[in-house]
Amino acid sequence: MVCPNALNEVLDLLALHADAKVLAGGQSLVPMMNLRLVQPELLIDLNRVRGLSDISFADGELRIGAMVRQKALFGHPLVERHSPLIAAAMPHIGHVQTRNRGTIGGSIAHADPAAELPLVVAALNGTLVVQSKRGVRKISADSFFVDGLTTTLESDELLTEIRLPSAPVGISVAFREFARRHGDFAIASACVQLSDRELVAALGGVGGRPHICRDLSEAFSRGCPGSDRLSTLIAHEVGLLQPQSDLQASAEYRRHLACLALTKCLQQVMS
Repeated sequence: MVCPNALNEVLDLLALHADAKVLAGGQSLVPMMNLRLVQPELLIDLNRVRGLSDISFADGELRIGAMVRQKALFGHPLVERHSPLIAAAMPHIGHVQTRNRGTIGGSIAHADPAAELPLVVAALNGTLVVQSKRGVRKISADSFFVDGLTTTLESDELLTEIRLPSAPVGISVAFREFARRHGDFAIASACVQLSDRELVAALGGVGGRPHICRDLSEAFSRGCPGSDRLSTLIAHEVGLLQPQSDLQASAEYRRHLACLALTKCLQQVMS
């Protein structure tokens, strides 16, 4: 393991070692190493790297450093003002112990389809800033998430910042999930943000990547649908899902829970 102090040192190491892994909070990587699912050639500890733990607002965007601990997002005034959907998701994320160490960048780069932060960032189509010795790339969340535990991040690149568009004034947000225990990864989840101009919604835990409810958003752009039409739209979005059955739940049960989560979110923001 190496413990660099500067970002340039990290990028140098990633360029030299194709099989290197970066250690942020370790909440996902360490268990995978314990199970011998991952055996990196080199482990790069990011905890001493300067400049990756800031939260700021600039040019209409909330900017969150990749090494910001999940606990730091709780109650942060910039997060609550500019990204209330992140604030709504935070109580569902992990447990106190994991939030103390886990980072927003680690969760997003790991891209677990049941995780809450990737779901919200995908729903808001945030921008992921990644860096390497070759330069800087800004990747939309829609392009970043490919499949379960798979992103477009190259082996020599490091996710350094998450940028989210500032939420309009007067919006309503909701986040719901179903899990075996509070704090566990979701069997199915939903998030919704409604303003007077648009609705964004997404479903998690029901496929390899977050499902963005584009048809539902399109319908709201033409006016708020009635209850019958809304039920049809929810059923349509759920019908597009292709979840897998596993020890947690069958595919059909995941669809059922996704339908309930989305319905409850929409009821909350429309009430």
